[in-house]
Amino acid sequence: MEAKKILIVDDSALTRRVLCDIINADSRYKVEAMANNGIEALKILEGKQFDGIITDINMPRMGGLEFLKELKKAGRPERVMVLSTETSEGARVTLDALELGAVDFIQKPQSAIYSKDQDFVKRFFDILEAVVFSNKKASSGIHRNTVMIRPGGAIVKVDTARVPREGKGNKLVAIASSTGGPKALQSVIPRLPKNLDAPVMIVQHMPVGFTKSLADRLNAMSELTVTEAVEGEYLEKGHVYLSKGGAHMNYEEHHGRGRIHYTDEPTREGVKPCANYMYESLANSPFHSIVCVVLTGMGHDGTEGIQNLMRSKRTHIIAQDEKSCVVNGMPGSIVAAGVVDEVVDLDQVAQAIVTNIGVR
Repeated sequence: MEAKKILIVDDSALTRRVLCDIINADSRYKVEAMANNGIEALKILEGKQFDGIITDINMPRMGGLEFLKELKKAGRPERVMVLSTETSEGARVTLDALELGAVDFIQKPQSAIYSKDQDFVKRFFDILEAVVFSNKKASSGIHRNTVMIRPGGAIVKVDTARVPREGKGNKLVAIASSTGGPKALQSVIPRLPKNLDAPVMIVQHMPVGFTKSLADRLNAMSELTVTEAVEGEYLEKGHVYLSKGGAHMNYEEHHGRGRIHYTDEPTREGVKPCANYMYESLANSPFHSIVCVVLTGMGHDGTEGIQNLMRSKRTHIIAQDEKSCVVNGMPGSIVAAGVVDEVVDLDQVAQAIVTNIGVR
């Protein structure tokens, strides 16, 4: 198989060299060209096509966001991985980059030593594989009804006229998502009504410092209250709890009420937070039924946890369909397990949730 051609765009010569060494060590990929900023990259792209692009955000002359805008304007086919920083501003602009069509991001290595860390290299290649081989249409941001992540503008809510009101027993929605998830969540959460008859727990694979920014953005455009979940807070209907990065979010009983509890086990399925822990923690909960939703993402997270949950709880399992996924790993895994009740287009996920949960 011919090596996939990669373009690196970064104003740091050290970063370019480090990433070039990492990529070229894998025979599946080859760094075909490098650029110092977006303007240089656009010149390189004239008359050429690459299989993937890796770009920094903060660069002279033309930064990563402007570069992504130009790629989108030109209808370029290449998918993009973004290099992010750990700062709150870095989290904000990284989410901007995902909105503009970047498939995923990785935190920029602070040194050549860190870039040789096995966990970093594995994560880097996982993302690069998703970038190069991801669903081109879904990752391009042209999915017909995708809600933009910025607040404002009309959002088409789900039809609640035919859904049950105050259905039997307490219910809960538990969502798992990964690569492509931030954008998928903005097509789901803002469409849910404020009188949803259940709390919502979400595990989105993101590092420390990024989930707060994502929760704030989703909250600004949703009728439901969306927050980064806080240790010990009690679950309330009509509230969305997004797991913070770097810890596993669980459900626990406390004085007869359900609340958030974080644990610090090692990564599972290579991620932290891991949705499997969330699903398994619900096995002894008092909920009458649990709607499990698996959205776009790499790997298999969610499958084992849901299968374990099904042994003790009534569940309704919704998977995003392959054609609307950026990466069909997680939804494909739960579908292959043969336990899914519905496989639906991303635009129909919110409606499927409300139909099975009801409103107050």
